Amino acid sequence: MLKFIDWFLPEAAKFDSAERSLGRNFVFTHLFGPLLSQPIGVFLYLIDPDPGFACWAIIVCTWLFWLLPFVLKLTGQLQLTALISVELLAFTALFGAFHYGGVSSPFLPWLIISLLLGFFYLHDRPLLVLGMFALNIVTFSAAYLAFGFPTLVPLEELQKVGWISILAAAVYMSWMAVYYASITAKRSEIERETERHRETAQRLQAAKEAADAATHLKSIFVAKMSHELRTPLNAVIGYSEMLLENFEDEGRSESKCADLRRINAAGKHLLALVSDVLDMSRIETQNDSFAITVFDVGWLAEEAVSTAQHLAEENGSRITLNCIGKLGTMQSDSTKVRQVILNLLGNAAKFTTDGSITLAVRREAKPGGDWIEFQVRDTGIGIAPEGLARLFQNFGQATAGISGRYGGTGLGLAISQKLCVLMGGTISVASEPGKGSCFTVRLPALRSTAEARHPEAAQDGAPRAAA
Repeated sequence: MLKFIDWFLPEAAKFDSAERSLGRNFVFTHLFGPLLSQPIGVFLYLIDPDPGFACWAIIVCTWLFWLLPFVLKLTGQLQLTALISVELLAFTALFGAFHYGGVSSPFLPWLIISLLLGFFYLHDRPLLVLGMFALNIVTFSAAYLAFGFPTLVPLEELQKVGWISILAAAVYMSWMAVYYASITAKRSEIERETERHRETAQRLQAAKEAADAATHLKSIFVAKMSHELRTPLNAVIGYSEMLLENFEDEGRSESKCADLRRINAAGKHLLALVSDVLDMSRIETQNDSFAITVFDVGWLAEEAVSTAQHLAEENGSRITLNCIGKLGTMQSDSTKVRQVILNLLGNAAKFTTDGSITLAVRREAKPGGDWIEFQVRDTGIGIAPEGLARLFQNFGQATAGISGRYGGTGLGLAISQKLCVLMGGTISVASEPGKGSCFTVRLPALRSTAEARHPEAAQDGAPRAAA
């Protein structure tokens, strides 16, 4: 049955549940509704002594309702078809009332039904419905004043038709009332569900704000603690270096010197970790300032390679610098750019043994401004696909065993990504296990001081890392 009814519906209504439900009700009532009115025409024909134009006009009007589903199929406009239906019903009711009974006619209840159906299907055009209703009443009244009510059938004979008309109208309106009640129930359920979702969204927003506040306080606490830790660590490193120099001058045993070297190395390692935590805290609390200067890109790349060269040599590797084309100058925070490049070179040196590391730098001209691309390629252990998603997370590393075997907190890449975003650029990675990795940093060659003073705005608008 639904497939048959849906055949009459326009394609647009089939994809909208509310429109589809309204269209189905329209088609159903116009296919089976006219069946309720057929006994009226039959009894009217039987009791009319001389069934003429008026009787046959009413019978034909009741048949015309069967054509309206096909009008809907042809036009694809439910409101237009409903407008025709409402006017046809109002005309039939008033035409029947004029010729059969006047103001006491059994056809008049259908006039009220036509008005209700008009508001039901054309609820967004109430003035149109009222205007049509008023025009019909005026026309009916004018006809009465001009011709009076003809007495084709005595009122006593019309009582049988009246009972049939009232019964048919009651059945029709009962169906419409049940349908309207179901719509109201659905809307009430939707409203209740919407209210529940709104309350849930408000609770989630409050929880998010509380979590953000707690995270902000945590970051401030960590930043202050990290800053306080650096002073005693610097003292440990400084005193260990002084003692190591004294022991070497005095010719103390190698074992004691080795112990001091371990203390010094452990202190430097711990200081590096604390510095990473402090950098991350400054970024998260938006206390990290940017000093925009103009510097030579080639000079910065050479300095970064020179600084990281000894890290690579410890594992039997070597860093090579490859400057592609004319690099020119760059306007940005040289310290932050250098920190990002050193983080990548340090990682490459740590995970590459007896291999090669290449820092390739090139300038890319774009209509909106030049970009500087730094690419760090290595022949190290590589990264599995499942580990790539964790690389740029705080304290995230490719695998659980990386920290135990190679050390580190997993903050270097997270800091690098955040710095790249704050500087208006991106960082991405491509890697294959056993074949090495390639990290690519793209930064705008021109960074305004206004953006540097408001890095949070740059972070919202900058493209994200493609890792």
